[in-house]
Amino acid sequence: MSATLVAKDLSGGHGHRVLFEGLDLTVAPGDVVGVVGANGAGKSTLLRLLAGAATPFAGTVAAAPQDAFVGWLPQEHERVPGESVATYLARRTGAAEATAAMEATAAALGSDVPGADDAYGVAFDRWMSSGAADLDDRVGPVLADLGLDVGPSAAMTSLSGGQAARVALAALLLSRFDVVLLDEPTNDLDLDGLARLEAFVQGLRGGVVLVSHDREFLARCVTRIVELDLAQHQVAVHDGGYESYLQEREVARRHAREAYEEYAGTRADLVSRARTQREWSSQGVRNAMRKSPDNDKIRRRAATESSEKQAQKVRQMESRIARLEEVEEPRKEWVLQFDIAAAPRSSSVVATLNEATRTLGDFTLGPVSVQVSAGDRVGITGPNGAGKTTLLRLLLGEDPPDSGSASLGASVAVGVIDQARTGLPDDVPLGTAFETAVPELTQAEVRTLLAKFGLRADQVTSLVGRLSPGERTRAAMALLQARGVNLLVLDEPTNHLDLPAIEQLEQALDSYDGSLLLVSHDRRLLQNVRLDQRWQVTAGRVTGS
Repeated sequence: MSATLVAKDLSGGHGHRVLFEGLDLTVAPGDVVGVVGANGAGKSTLLRLLAGAATPFAGTVAAAPQDAFVGWLPQEHERVPGESVATYLARRTGAAEATAAMEATAAALGSDVPGADDAYGVAFDRWMSSGAADLDDRVGPVLADLGLDVGPSAAMTSLSGGQAARVALAALLLSRFDVVLLDEPTNDLDLDGLARLEAFVQGLRGGVVLVSHDREFLARCVTRIVELDLAQHQVAVHDGGYESYLQEREVARRHAREAYEEYAGTRADLVSRARTQREWSSQGVRNAMRKSPDNDKIRRRAATESSEKQAQKVRQMESRIARLEEVEEPRKEWVLQFDIAAAPRSSSVVATLNEATRTLGDFTLGPVSVQVSAGDRVGITGPNGAGKTTLLRLLLGEDPPDSGSASLGASVAVGVIDQARTGLPDDVPLGTAFETAVPELTQAEVRTLLAKFGLRADQVTSLVGRLSPGERTRAAMALLQARGVNLLVLDEPTNHLDLPAIEQLEQALDSYDGSLLLVSHDRRLLQNVRLDQRWQVTAGRVTGS
């Protein structure tokens, strides 16, 4: 079905806090709209409103036709216990809900319930359009095509992060939505998964609205950008792709700053001139009173006329100031000021593996022979499940090799951000966990540091396990800044970070001069960060370049 989604004068937020307002947006067939903005700007809130899962503060959202199948796939950080792959796919594709609705209306057929036949007809049409009728037949081939060796009956909780990401991609490929709303669909996907996702989005006939922090994905897919600017409290819709948006944004920011500086300069000049005129007027009156005798009416009259002229000039200046069209100063955006503290230099050889192997179930990494020297910057890529994380654990001495040897150099101070963001214990408040990890900092210093990473008082007192993935990532980055490191290990560091934070991370990595092991599927990050070597991990084998 060809469908259009229309939002008019839309406002949304949390509680009594308005995050954005006045958004007008039409999503027509073939449109791919990317939503960008800092964490907390309301991107996920906007998707909820477009999906009809939340009530807007103001404005409307309508689909044409009214029975259009709008599919919303939010981020899912927790897997549902007891849910199988098949059940997950049925839920995420909307087939489970459509089946339940059809069965409920079918049960009312033949009863005295008014409109039961019509309700069943609508539910049946929705069931057919959802693809529920042949979903079971389509699941197996799609899972196999994605390289998943798990069956539909496998429990979601038993899957690795990479497998779960592939199943999430399978749900999207199996869906038959008229309009698709995607919240961070690129998270945890490897390069092959990203390519499949891009091909799927580019091949859709219906409209798409997506939230993503993957800059290369945005550049390749979107046809329009919605920017939620929390700092300026503005909403803007940019026609054209992501690269065009970046150029327009830079020009708009420069013009806004220039317009304000011109206004501020003109106003300051007029205020200064008015002040000078007032001083001259006051001085003229004082001089006239001091020099003129009481009976010299002519001189006093002349002095009075002069002071009135000065006062008139002051009034003219004040009138010009009042007529100036005010230009509001652009608000400065919150910027993540991230520096990686350097520890004393390590030994010349940081870590080595010599013919090392590691077997986990049916998977074996190796034999691997690699060396990381002081100052080496290594980018590590490869499909999910190829052994990248296992390789890191061997290099850091966290797992012993089953054969061969592994050694970590002397005076190596390791800083790690892993995929699970497990640097701090889940069952302790963030502030307490941070103070324990860095005892040399006072409580006030800890709170100040966390605030620099956008972590507010309520987050500092929250249990680490209750923080969002983005908040946990920023907490892990704050820990790196508090500790000195000379071997930095980053495993998918950009997952759940917003675009400003990713750009700041790139700047911090550029100035960091210690050893670096960077595992990432973020193509822009790998392109922008200075690297000396590239290691490709495929099916347990490591090749270098």
